[in-house]
Amino acid sequence: MTSGAANDVRTPFGVVSLTTDYGLTDGFVAVCHGVIARLAPAMRIIDVTHLVPPGDVRRGAAVLAQTVPHLPAGVHVAVVDPGVGTPRRGVALGTPEGFLVGPDNGLLLDAAVALGGVTDAVELTNPRWLAPRVSATFHGRDVFAPVAARLALGAPLGEAGPPVDPATLVRLPDPLVRRRPDGFVAEVLTVDHFGNVQLAAPADLLAPLPARLLVQAAPDDRPEHAAPDDRPEHATPDDRPAQAAAGGGGREVAAVHGRTFGDAPVGALVAHVDSAGRVALSVNGGHAAELLGAIPGTLLRVRVIA
Repeated sequence: MTSGAANDVRTPFGVVSLTTDYGLTDGFVAVCHGVIARLAPAMRIIDVTHLVPPGDVRRGAAVLAQTVPHLPAGVHVAVVDPGVGTPRRGVALGTPEGFLVGPDNGLLLDAAVALGGVTDAVELTNPRWLAPRVSATFHGRDVFAPVAARLALGAPLGEAGPPVDPATLVRLPDPLVRRRPDGFVAEVLTVDHFGNVQLAAPADLLAPLPARLLVQAAPDDRPEHAAPDDRPEHATPDDRPAQAAAGGGGREVAAVHGRTFGDAPVGALVAHVDSAGRVALSVNGGHAAELLGAIPGTLLRVRVIA
């Protein structure tokens, strides 16, 4: 795929994907489908999810990054956008495997890496590519959906707006992962529909650990509230939703180091590597997040039994 310059000629894509926190009780998702269908009637639309917790940019980023490598090459729209209508930019990113369209709040970059890295980026300012009237609160409908449809039809990325230096794109803070002599401490990245707890830890941290482990909430020594002048250059107020990380010293829960859920007895905790290649904690026939009192942002310590 070639992207970037205003005079690029590309083969049209056949797919647009949508990932949002819009929910399913209102008409927001249908409206975005409708905007794309009006501009590109034959386009196939894949709904990744519309049940990202409202405003949870980190959760949306994780879902998007873990999903797009398995979708056809296309245009991937993501809208988890607490800063809609503020000076935050709307952007489209070119990658070797397609485009990403959404707010510049950290939502898109992990997915861009999963698709081979950002090759081009533009700010979405060309009024001919947007709705005639752009609402201050519904950029999914008025900005991102029409841009996605045009890109999917083969329009050059460079026509959507001026170029953006990829180094200036907003990045979410890296989740905390710390190796320890007897195991590791890692931040909860996501909790899925089944209550499985995905940690930010890569698989190689779990691999050398023995068959019997202990899991416990870990003390959080990160500053809870950085002063505005102390925030990282690319941090935004919404990059960590209002989900307090657990305090330290919770009860220890025994876990089996296994390969899949059934390697632990029914009702017991198993530490394993999930389908995204990260360490996960699951309960065979149960809900690990409830058992551990874990939410995204919680720090959990996984260690050997002394």
